[in-house]
Amino acid sequence: GICFLLAEALNEVLFSRLHTPLSTVRAFSVSQSRHPTAGPVWNLGRLNHVAIAVPDLEKASAFYKDILGAQVSEVVPVPEHGVSVVFVNLGNTKMELLHPLGSNSPIEGFLKKNKAGGMHHICIEVDDINEAVMDLKKKEIRTLSEEAKTGAHGKPVIFLHPKDCGGVLVELEQA
Repeated sequence: GICFLLAEALNEVLFSRLHTPLSTVRAFSVSQSRHPTAGPVWNLGRLNHVAIAVPDLEKASAFYKDILGAQVSEVVPVPEHGVSVVFVNLGNTKMELLHPLGSNSPIEGFLKKNKAGGMHHICIEVDDINEAVMDLKKKEIRTLSEEAKTGAHGKPVIFLHPKDCGGVLVELEQA
């Protein structure tokens, strides 16, 4: 189930990087240094969490808590995003287990297409979310809302369109 999907996704990311020919890496780093560009006024931070949509929040929570021994929160309703969330603390980052809340939850549609659940999005911290959004829009990266909203951690968040991010729904969160 969820564990297998996460392991497969991580394997794909890790092994695709490891199997990149060195000549490709060298060519990329050389070409980058020949064309300096002005850096953005915002900085990308650490991975905040990986969000997993789950059809059964209680069962998924029990797996991480009772089977894997992770520190797992109580269920946190986040009505403005249409989800109930359980936070799984992994020390260096978190996982968010997402379950639909309310009638127009974005997770409901995801679970209709992915009955067993699966990875929904990744969240990366930024030091200035407003600057990041302005800069990314100039680079023609679409956002799913006009401006940042308060997320499950009480901080401003915004989602970037998966079609502009290599097929991955990316959430940016103010650090």
